[in-house]
Amino acid sequence: MLKKRDLQDCQALYELMMHPDVFPFIRHKAHSYEEFLFVTKQTIEAEEHGEVISRTILDEWGNPIGTINLFDVEDQAGFLGTWLGKPFHGKGYNQAAKEAFFNELFFELNIERIFMRIRKVNIRSIKAAEKLPYAVLANETRQSLYNEVNENSHVYDLYEIPKDLYTLHYLRHEQEVHEDHQLKEA
Repeated sequence: MLKKRDLQDCQALYELMMHPDVFPFIRHKAHSYEEFLFVTKQTIEAEEHGEVISRTILDEWGNPIGTINLFDVEDQAGFLGTWLGKPFHGKGYNQAAKEAFFNELFFELNIERIFMRIRKVNIRSIKAAEKLPYAVLANETRQSLYNEVNENSHVYDLYEIPKDLYTLHYLRHEQEVHEDHQLKEA
């Protein structure tokens, strides 16, 4: 479902990124394929320096369909950025990619909190964030960070995913799966 970013996927990702329903919501916009290659190389280098964690989202056949990233990594926290190509919207890939990425971040890479800065006009992303039982609207609880991301005007909502809340959800889910498995065996 996820793999480390590489240059081999750039052509497919660039074409998916250029869709008008996707492009406005991309953090590092590239206006040409060559620019996308350059941005991808920079992302790979930034990961080597611990500034970003970036993965390519794959479909069930191993084709690249989007990216998921933790930007501005500092003090065991960072900002989530994710996008999927338009043909893959509404098919469950976003949720599955987030779960795999969060497991890696929290349980393997020792990240303590993930922030999501979502444009108030991006209804699709706001609805996706609100579906996450471990995401908390942090406009008031992280007031200084909220003000920082809205330095020029209040265009973003701020959500936080703390490791402890995610872990609680994850453990409950694992327990439910275990109980369902036991019932089927009985």
